[in-house]
Amino acid sequence: MSDKNSNLKLLANDEKDLKIFSAYLQDAVIITQDIKFLLKNKTLACIFNRFMWEDAEKGVFRDNRRVRSALIFKNVTKVKSKNINVKNKSRILEFLAIESRILKNDNYSLKLIFSGGGVISMEVEFIDSTLEDFSESWPTKYTPKHKI
Repeated sequence: MSDKNSNLKLLANDEKDLKIFSAYLQDAVIITQDIKFLLKNKTLACIFNRFMWEDAEKGVFRDNRRVRSALIFKNVTKVKSKNINVKNKSRILEFLAIESRILKNDNYSLKLIFSGGGVISMEVEFIDSTLEDFSESWPTKYTPKHKI
């Protein structure tokens, strides 16, 4: 069991902060039904099973672990997906990175990039995002590996 106090609770207000989120979320998995755009609230919410790289790298646990994590984007004006069938609610997506760039209207274009070419694109008025673990962690036999 992990200590509740060791769970992540991060806030992003700029592109540099989103790079940190991207690193923590690398190799997280999500099913399409756990991605929700709440139009009235201008919020995109994603619930991931996050691989706890910070513990694997520190050697804190003998086992590799995952934890449930909520990634929330506020001030979202548009969302679209590419190569993701949102009707297939149980499809598993593997997270790769968050990309961001500033637009001519001073809004930001943010992209959640998944393996296999899946992308969720959104436009936000400004960066106001949180990444927060909300469960106990559990051991996983699978350790993500990357070819260099």
